[in-house]
Amino acid sequence: MPRVSTYLNFPRATEEAFLFYRSVFKTEFSCPIARFKDMPAHPGQPALPAADADLILHIELPTLGGHVLMGTDSPESFGFSVNPGNNMHINLEPDTRAEADRLFTALSEGGKIEMPIQDMFWGAYFGSFKDRYGINWMINCSQKA
Repeated sequence: MPRVSTYLNFPRATEEAFLFYRSVFKTEFSCPIARFKDMPAHPGQPALPAADADLILHIELPTLGGHVLMGTDSPESFGFSVNPGNNMHINLEPDTRAEADRLFTALSEGGKIEMPIQDMFWGAYFGSFKDRYGINWMINCSQKA
């Protein structure tokens, strides 16, 4: 079945971030958490550094309306470098203003609010922020007041 997902890369904070997101969305991980130590060794590759063994290789969490967040740690030992920026937002469209407020408040805690949640000219109840992990979010609720 087709689905839409957003894949997030973290510099060694995937588990913390996804435990937080799970508490906000009140859902459970949709598959077992894969860790780098679960990855089969390939001939000719250097050994996995012990500090990277328990990092998250892959994780999935359902959020709203069939959307799934997926994530991974991006260890330097694999040549990764995470540079959080403004190149993506996750847009959530809850059914009620109450749920919009709940999500906005919970996810923005410890982050930076870019636009407080409010009625907008296009008819939605909207707000945007960067969470404490550097991920950009938009909350857009079409329910009228």
